[in-house]
Amino acid sequence: MSKKKNITGVVYSTNPNFQYTFEKKSEQGTLLPQQQDLRVFIEKKHRGGKTATIIKGYIGKQEDMEELAKLLKTRCGTGGTAKDGEILIQGDFRDKIMEFLLAKGYKAKKAGG
Repeated sequence: MSKKKNITGVVYSTNPNFQYTFEKKSEQGTLLPQQQDLRVFIEKKHRGGKTATIIKGYIGKQEDMEELAKLLKTRCGTGGTAKDGEILIQGDFRDKIMEFLLAKGYKAKKAGG
């Protein structure tokens, strides 16, 4: 991800009082758990033979997704991460994660292998 500010309009100005206008990023608000449609996958490829459980389909703020990832990691007693719109939990915890998500009111389905 780029940390550069997106400047709109003028690139350069000789006016000493000129103020740049910046593009504002609008982050989508987090949906309620009942409105989320999550998919829980198991993935073994590209991980050196290790298994990972991946939750896709989360719609909302990055901070809220990281909070859910933290709860899942604590529940499973393992590591993981939340980035690029996915939550990755190390190990095969699909059943435990499904049980947790359904208990919290999320709409979740098993998907993939």
